[in-house]
Amino acid sequence: MHRHNEKGENTLANDKIIIKGAREHNLKNINLTLPREKLIVMTGLSGSGKSSLINKLCNRKNLARVSSTPGKTATINFYEVDNCYFVDLPGYGYAKVSNADRERWDDLINSYFEAPRHHTLLVQLIDCRHAPSADDLQMLKYLHYHQIPFVVALTKADKLKKSQLAKTQEDFEKVCLPYGCQKVVLTSGENGYGIPELQAVLNAAVAAENEEAE
Repeated sequence: MHRHNEKGENTLANDKIIIKGAREHNLKNINLTLPREKLIVMTGLSGSGKSSLINKLCNRKNLARVSSTPGKTATINFYEVDNCYFVDLPGYGYAKVSNADRERWDDLINSYFEAPRHHTLLVQLIDCRHAPSADDLQMLKYLHYHQIPFVVALTKADKLKKSQLAKTQEDFEKVCLPYGCQKVVLTSGENGYGIPELQAVLNAAVAAENEEAE
């Protein structure tokens, strides 16, 4: 399992992405070649529990690290997992960042999605304890408009009472499904709730892509 950082320029070589000026482990400013397909993208509000969920999905404690300065992440992280890549986009919507930082985030995300690459599936994280924020809804609209296939992972389910789980999922389905969301899954990066279900969704997406390629 490998971790790569994207902060540089992307070019294409046949069916590959070449990332210039990338970082891998302790090496900086190197060129990395990644496939254009089999990309599972993870995105969500800053503090939504993205790092914890990635670690739980991969059964690793410190694969994805939580930034010590929320809203300041300036890289897109690629994690090589089995036969695909997890793409960890920086969290959005941190209230204390400057306008310049917000513009930097917008530029980074827009440049990522505008690059000619295929996404197997995007996982949109939303904290299940709160209604979707304005930034969450804007992201749902963005995904719907650009026809990016996605599911919603509701995080921090361990903070809910058992009696709240079904109603919470139902409420979020009413919000998310009209935007083209394929499925809503309640999860917890702490106790593993819903992780097998989400893993099955991701495995099915990768398997379907493999069948199409044959």
